Amino acid sequence: MIPEELMKVVGQVAREARERLDMNQAEVARAAGISPVVYGRIERGMMLPAVPTLRKIATALGISTDVLLGLGPKDVARTLNEPPPEVALGAELRKLLRTLRAWPDEKVRFLARVAKLLDSPSVKVEFTKESEPED
Repeated sequence: MIPEELMKVVGQVAREARERLDMNQAEVARAAGISPVVYGRIERGMMLPAVPTLRKIATALGISTDVLLGLGPKDVARTLNEPPPEVALGAELRKLLRTLRAWPDEKVRFLARVAKLLDSPSVKVEFTKESEPED
């Protein structure tokens, strides 16, 4: 996400959380220990707060920093003990990833180069049922 989009997300979420709490901008700013002018700029999507300030704003609004940043459970694990969420992958891709995890780095790098060549517009590859590898 580019910074401009992120600024808008943070601002919109902060405004919605503040309104849900029936607070005004000055009250949130005071609770977060920042200037009302700065908080107003953040909420309008004109400024991205530093991490410590982001944390203070999230605490003042009673929401997690993940929520403030527009992240949901499909984007990140909720704790360090949970595995990161996996992107929905097809069965063949999951099978390939299991194989690749056991390979040494140099073999993976070689396959990445082959994949890049195959992805080139100048390379034409046709697959038939007979040419597909067996499991």
